[in-house]
Amino acid sequence: MAVVRVYVPLARTDLEQLATAGSLPAGQGAPVSAYAVTSALRSRAPGLDVEDLEYAAFSDAVAAAASVRSSPRHRRVVAAADADPAWLVQGVGEPASSVVLVAPLPLSRVASFHIDDESAVGVADEEADELLWYDVTELDDVRSFLG
Repeated sequence: MAVVRVYVPLARTDLEQLATAGSLPAGQGAPVSAYAVTSALRSRAPGLDVEDLEYAAFSDAVAAAASVRSSPRHRRVVAAADADPAWLVQGVGEPASSVVLVAPLPLSRVASFHIDDESAVGVADEEADELLWYDVTELDDVRSFLG
């Protein structure tokens, strides 16, 4: 079965949904923004390999995560997950990696969480590579970092 690696910026409430309901709700009336290697991204960077394209999509998700946190003092969180292609539609506008989840994302499809190092929170020049990696089994730890 083909899957698409997506990077989903998460708010605290999204983490709670994953922990309590076992999925991130998405669908008609409740689309969820995500980022992935899209044909638009490939066409804009024809010389990049898959890893570089995935890093570009991840970086777009990290930038978007800054806008979903409830305070600049809170950490950015991004989930990396494997979605069925039918769960996604191409996003509108920029960035080129933008996609929309139109079906619920089960926790079982989440591979990892990426979260700011506490010392990087609120730093004006936050970089994508400052995020720490946590396995999906560490969801409770990630939740605890957000208070």
